[in-house]
Amino acid sequence: MLKNAIVGQSGGPSAAINATLAGVIQGVKNGGFANKLYGAKHGIQGILEEDFVDLSAVDEDTLKRIKCSPAMALGSCRVKLPAIEDDLAPYKKIEEIFDKYDIGYFFYIGGNDSMNTVLMLDKYFKSIQKPVVCIGLPKTIDNDLCITDHTPGFGSAAKYLAYTMNEIIADTQIYKIKCVTIVEIMGRNSGWLTLAAALPRVLGGNKPDLVYLPETPFDENEFLSKINPLFEKTDNVIVAVSEGIKFADGSYVSAQKCGSADLFGHAALSGVGKYLEMLVRDKIGCKVRSIELNILQRCAYHIASESDIEESFAVGLSAADTAKKCITGVMNCIIRTGNNPYAVKFEPHPIQGIADAEKYVPLPWCDLENEQSKKEIADYILPLIQGDVEVFTDKNGLPEYFTFL
Repeated sequence: MLKNAIVGQSGGPSAAINATLAGVIQGVKNGGFANKLYGAKHGIQGILEEDFVDLSAVDEDTLKRIKCSPAMALGSCRVKLPAIEDDLAPYKKIEEIFDKYDIGYFFYIGGNDSMNTVLMLDKYFKSIQKPVVCIGLPKTIDNDLCITDHTPGFGSAAKYLAYTMNEIIADTQIYKIKCVTIVEIMGRNSGWLTLAAALPRVLGGNKPDLVYLPETPFDENEFLSKINPLFEKTDNVIVAVSEGIKFADGSYVSAQKCGSADLFGHAALSGVGKYLEMLVRDKIGCKVRSIELNILQRCAYHIASESDIEESFAVGLSAADTAKKCITGVMNCIIRTGNNPYAVKFEPHPIQGIADAEKYVPLPWCDLENEQSKKEIADYILPLIQGDVEVFTDKNGLPEYFTFL
């Protein structure tokens, strides 16, 4: 008899994670290896609470609407499973629930911490010799998952940031007033998103004038020393800065680091843009503003990348194919096979080494004065931001998005 499958979403949302969910739904339907597909509302939390929705009956129109919606149709959570040796209770409960619903396939769409959940469940089921196929599907606008060339969601966020930075550049150049504009961009330990915001400069422009990534130490005095010399060339200095920039000692620059941390041990970060704004105001004395784009960079589906959405859908399809082959303990990755023309393939890689690991911007790419680095950055990012997407609208012309919540 066929087993059933279950899929969940976890971590931070993106413009593309629902496309991956749609790919899983379509792939399970096409594969014929599962009798029924459940969706777990709010990820692993929903599994523990038996809060499920039956995805088996999703029709073609609904599937298309899921694919074309931002955020998470099934909802999210930030729940960390304990080490197996420390607490078996949640694992035993999940085992009982999987038995109750005859679950033989587990799909989990998320980032670094979500892959940890896949790893832990795969270890547990292997330890009790229970044949449950556990598969991770990459998702994070931060683009910091290892092995995969890039992550679903990054392309759309990168496109939003490149467009927004161009618009900020146009807006700030109209006055003959000395002004510094600081744009704070998401990215705890890796600067991929800030690199995307720097595309106007990478592609031959002069702005943003200053770009700061977490991969290289930040020095306040050096930062301040560059402002007045830049004012000799331009009236509007634009700074792109990752929220996770650090001092040489490794501590976060964030002005409002509150000392709290989430269940995965990540320090709460916010306010680096405002901190630098106050620094410029106090030390330079010119007009200065900071802009924190915050969740806008991950929820702006109206400007999503078509290539990102289609690849995200394909990741879901490929994961279903991996499940059909009963390959477990893996994450289905995007592997780039060419740049000219751009081409990728999708294949599973062991989750060990991906979970709880981070991929950083190569150090040579942190130097935007280097022409070779700029070419490599453009070759890497540009294929990921191509094409426009369909947006379903209501009778008022406003976007209409799908959710199971």
